[in-house]
Amino acid sequence: MPRTYLITGGAGFVGSYLAESLLAQGDRVLVIDNLSTGRLENIQKLLPHPNFHFARATITDDIVMDRLTSQSDVIFHLAAAVGVRLVIEQPVHTIQTNIMGTESVLKSALRYGCKVLIASTSEVYGKGHKYPFSEEDDVLIGATSISRWGYAASKMVDEFLGLAYHQEYNLDVTLFRLFNTVGARQSGQYGMVIPSFVRQALRHQDLIVHGDGSQTRCFCDVRDVVNALVSLSEHSQAVGKVFNIGSTQEVSILELAKRVRDVTDSASQIVCVPYDEVFIRGFEDMQRRVPNIERIHQLTAWQPRYTLNDILANVVEYELTQLPC
Repeated sequence: MPRTYLITGGAGFVGSYLAESLLAQGDRVLVIDNLSTGRLENIQKLLPHPNFHFARATITDDIVMDRLTSQSDVIFHLAAAVGVRLVIEQPVHTIQTNIMGTESVLKSALRYGCKVLIASTSEVYGKGHKYPFSEEDDVLIGATSISRWGYAASKMVDEFLGLAYHQEYNLDVTLFRLFNTVGARQSGQYGMVIPSFVRQALRHQDLIVHGDGSQTRCFCDVRDVVNALVSLSEHSQAVGKVFNIGSTQEVSILELAKRVRDVTDSASQIVCVPYDEVFIRGFEDMQRRVPNIERIHQLTAWQPRYTLNDILANVVEYELTQLPC
C-alpha cells in the first residue's frame, strides 16, 4: 500500500534522489527545504508530479512542519548543516541547525505518530582508531576549541535525542550514519572531494589535495544509499537502532586524485596544500574512515553495488554536461 513520506532537506543531493526513488515505487512524497544548501534544480522535474509537494521553509517553522507531518506516515530527516567548509566557517549555524532542527522534527513526529529515520554521519566516530567503525564502538571526540568536533557532537546529540524519543515515548526512530555519499549532481561547494576533483580535472586546473593525501575514505554511490534508506524504512526491526551506510572500498585522497586525472585524461597537476592554508589553524582530520556494514547487511541483505570506478564514470558523465559550450 502506498505511503506518504516527508523528506526534510529533500531538495538536497541525497534527498532529491530519495524523492525520485519513492515516487517511482508509487508513494507520495512531501519535501521541505529552505534551499540554503539544497537546490531547486535537483527537484525541478518532480514538481509537476501529482504525488509530489514542495514547501520552501525551514524545519523549525512549526506551522509548516505540523501541516506536513500531519499528512505523513514516515519522515526522512536529512536536513542538516553539510560539508567541512561550512562546518568550519559557520559553527553557530551548524550546531543550531542540527540540534534545533532535529528536535523540531521529533516533536512533530510524536504529535502524529510518524516513523522517523534520522541522518547522522561518520564524523561521530571522531578520532577513533578501531577500524572498521562499528555502531556500538566508543567514540573519541577532539577538543571543544576545534570547531569540526562541534559538528560531530551536534550529530551525536541528534542521535541521543532520537533514541530518547524512542525509549521514553515509544516513537519509531531509526538512525543511520552516512560515510561519504557521492554521485552525479553533487555540489562541490562545501568541500565534497569527488565533484571538486572532477570539475578541476575537466578544466585542466590543479587538483587540490588537502594535507599530504595519505588520508583514506570510502565512497558510496547515492543510488546505493537510497536503496539502504528505503530498506530500513520498511523493516520493523530497524527501529531503535543505529546503522552504518557506506562502502568498504578504501582509497587514499592522493590516489583518488590520480584516478580522476586518469579517467578524465586531464593535464591537471596534483598539488598538496597544508590544512592550515585551507582551513583555520588547528584543523584536525581523520586519517581513516571505514564502516563496518555487517549490521545493515544482516538485517536487510543490503550491500553497495556500485564501485568507485562506476561512481567516477557517472560523475564525469554528468559534469561534462555542465561544461560551458
